[in-house]
Amino acid sequence: MLTKMESEQRIIRLQQQLQAKGIDGALVIFPIDIYYFTGTRQNSLLWIPAQGNPFLLVRKSLSRALKESMIEETRPFPSSKELALLFGEEIRKVGITFDVVPVAQYNFYAKALPGREFVDISPINREIRSVKSAWELERLKESGAALCQIFRQVPEFLKPGMRELDLSAEFECRLRKAGNEGYVRMRAFNQELFLGLAVSTATAGDPGFFDGAVTGRGLSNASPHGASRNELPMNAPILLDYTGIFNGYIVDMTRIFCLGSLSDQLRHSFDTALAIQQYLVENLKPGAICEELFLTSAKMAEEAGLGKNYMGAPGENAKFVGHGVGLELDEFPVLAQGFKSPLQVGQTIAIEPKFVIPGHGVIGIENTFAVSASGGVKITDLPDDIVYL
Repeated sequence: MLTKMESEQRIIRLQQQLQAKGIDGALVIFPIDIYYFTGTRQNSLLWIPAQGNPFLLVRKSLSRALKESMIEETRPFPSSKELALLFGEEIRKVGITFDVVPVAQYNFYAKALPGREFVDISPINREIRSVKSAWELERLKESGAALCQIFRQVPEFLKPGMRELDLSAEFECRLRKAGNEGYVRMRAFNQELFLGLAVSTATAGDPGFFDGAVTGRGLSNASPHGASRNELPMNAPILLDYTGIFNGYIVDMTRIFCLGSLSDQLRHSFDTALAIQQYLVENLKPGAICEELFLTSAKMAEEAGLGKNYMGAPGENAKFVGHGVGLELDEFPVLAQGFKSPLQVGQTIAIEPKFVIPGHGVIGIENTFAVSASGGVKITDLPDDIVYL
């Protein structure tokens, strides 16, 4: 449960940014942003003035919000006419998160609060949320420990003759029983994910909409992501890439399993992924430039003879090797081409160097790390080795 102090510190950080940019206040209407600042995910509107106390207006459920919210002034959502009276004439410039707010919602508030200028505070909001407090890092460590515990159990149930779907269902069942909340929240438009994926040789190279190295075939054209009905092959890599979501906080990790043995080519690919991960971990320090880390990783893949297979099947390559995690799977920062921001202490990043080799399989590694002065601190603390069965 979010603490009062955490809530207040987050709000103060936002208010400092609003003041610096001459914005009179932030109109927060995206649910996970409201949760971040208040501790409740009820259907609400949060107003955070550049100076002064915030208020939370709740559509549903007010009774639950009153129990959960860290905002002292939590009350029912008023009529449109009454809403306008809550904002004085001195409120001229209003911040809103353009990256996620639907046009219909924007139009509603623009009409309800006439004469105001609405400006985008998406970068401010995402930057604030990217740096995790000590309290948040503890929540992420808890999520990491719980997810690792399920990965440790895989040798108990991974057997020849299973389908990808059977493997994913068993993994997900155990994950759910452990308390995984299941909401893999993503900020990017048109992206969705069901917990994770289990894929093998037959579907490893299948392209898809998901902005990642591996998509999988899925179960239909309507759900073209994740495990298929294909049987798991012998002597081929089996990739399990899953999220752990506990108390809202997401960690992301991948491990490789094999029924039998792997070819020299696949072992070389895996060793290259480990080398890239090691380089990145050593350089997850404040001030390191995200784009430069990605470009160096891509160069390492090229030098290993695997450039065309790096982070996707040839021609379908993702242009990143790490993504921020927290309350959403795609937070800042991103180790990607074009992302020139420097790292900051407390940011948490899932690093996932992977190779897709059509006809042979998909192989790689993924762990969640926290940026520190001495490099990445591993949150998904489980050995990286391939597990042979």
